[in-house]
Amino acid sequence: MAMSAGGGGGLTNEPNVTPMIDVLLVLLIIFMMVIPMARKAIDIQLPDPNPAVAPANAVSQQIVLEVLPNGAFAVNKEPLTKDNLTKRLKEIYDPRPDKLIFIKGDPKVKYQDVIFAMDMARQAGVKVIGVPPKDKGATPQ
Repeated sequence: MAMSAGGGGGLTNEPNVTPMIDVLLVLLIIFMMVIPMARKAIDIQLPDPNPAVAPANAVSQQIVLEVLPNGAFAVNKEPLTKDNLTKRLKEIYDPRPDKLIFIKGDPKVKYQDVIFAMDMARQAGVKVIGVPPKDKGATPQ
């Protein structure tokens, strides 16, 4: 009862790639699931590039929150600090039906200060955050 092993002989050193492919497919699926969850966005409303000119005697109901250097803020030119910013915004927006604010950041402030101002506006009940149009008379620095 002799058996023949076929073609002659020796050991072959071929790696089994099936487990490696399985691991790569699992990693691919994990990365495909994690990447969309890692994206975070802030919804803003950009101004119209060709705004209509308002009459000179029109009263503006817009609220502009300015982020100034050294942790200072201003709501329609009224100076505020970080401590009283949320309180003042709540006073402004509680009676208003439209919850729209424009945030204007000084070029010298850090991005985190602008995000802090946006967070405080959201806590005060603001629903839409926009960016005011650039002044045409301003010169770039």
